[in-house]
Amino acid sequence: MTWSIVARDPSTGHLGIAVATRFFAVGALVPHIRGGIGAVAAQAFVSPLYGVDGLSLLAAGKAPEEIIAELTARDAGRNQRQLHLTDAKGRNAAFTGPACIDWAGHLIDENVSVAGNMLAGPDVVTETLATYNKAMDKPLAERLLLAMQAGEDAGGDKRGRQSAALVVHRDQDYPWLSIRADDHPDPLAELVRLHAVAGERYLHVAETMATRQNPTGMTDRREIDEKIAALEAARIAEGRPSASFATPLKT
Repeated sequence: MTWSIVARDPSTGHLGIAVATRFFAVGALVPHIRGGIGAVAAQAFVSPLYGVDGLSLLAAGKAPEEIIAELTARDAGRNQRQLHLTDAKGRNAAFTGPACIDWAGHLIDENVSVAGNMLAGPDVVTETLATYNKAMDKPLAERLLLAMQAGEDAGGDKRGRQSAALVVHRDQDYPWLSIRADDHPDPLAELVRLHAVAGERYLHVAETMATRQNPTGMTDRREIDEKIAALEAARIAEGRPSASFATPLKT
């Protein structure tokens, strides 16, 4: 009972999912991503196996359409499920079971898909996709957040708001960014705040982390530390408060 956007950034190959709903902790079960492999969103009367097994099938080289056919064929509850996914090449596919609660449906475009159920109407997915496509000049995480807010402004989940999540993977098994608002009166606004907090320090530290290509990562942190210090000094000089609840404004 939710809507989500699954995307592959054509310029970087990075993969992302954003999702929102009037239900608790949507980020725990809907988004599934493996860097360099693909991204799957499993929703409606959710079967988490669609996400887990979908990624395994993508890793085995199966095409998104084949995966949907395989996952739904073995599931007697498929009529109540919704699923959409993209692979590392940008090939995507979607399935909306006929028993999903209205309004329910999906849209597919190049490198991106939007799907939802129990929505205020079709404009939710239409506006989500259109806003995403209009924001291709922005970083993937920002693009996904803007798209989801457009869907919310078009009516969102017809029951209201409670939780949301944003997950972005670069080319690793672990996420570059994974943030969630599990129980919040305005979860998408909370994701925007958390994304801003991540930009103050976390995303810079993420550049030092080990990768498959460089198992040691960056052990000399001076360059990153200097960048964080410069950003912090500029914030204080401008009198801007930190987006973080844990960081007091220094004077």
